[in-house]
Amino acid sequence: MNKKYLLAAAAMMLAATMSSAAFAHAKLEASTPKANEIVAPAPKEVRLQFNEPLEMAFSKIKLVDGKGAAIQPLKVAVDKANAKVMVASLPALTRGAYRVQWTTLTRDGHKVKGEFSFQVK
Repeated sequence: MNKKYLLAAAAMMLAATMSSAAFAHAKLEASTPKANEIVAPAPKEVRLQFNEPLEMAFSKIKLVDGKGAAIQPLKVAVDKANAKVMVASLPALTRGAYRVQWTTLTRDGHKVKGEFSFQVK
């Protein structure tokens, strides 16, 4: 009987693990520039590293300056070498504070968004 209970418990643990993985959402793991970083010179791009592959058709990066004015990235794309990385090529940035706002849809269909700030010295 103990063997049956152990088998049932193992099956329940496996099912719980699989279901929580199935409902996981993409998470921003790293960025360049980093959140709250002070950089010099100004970055030429923003790179966002996620834990899941992205759907570029439903993903975007927006840059806002310290006065709240939107700065359009020159190009936003998923990195050809890594489908978990979104890259925005930036125009020349002047000194000041900037806020990166991003949204993405992962291949599992979950939409997530977030933002962080950095400064150009």
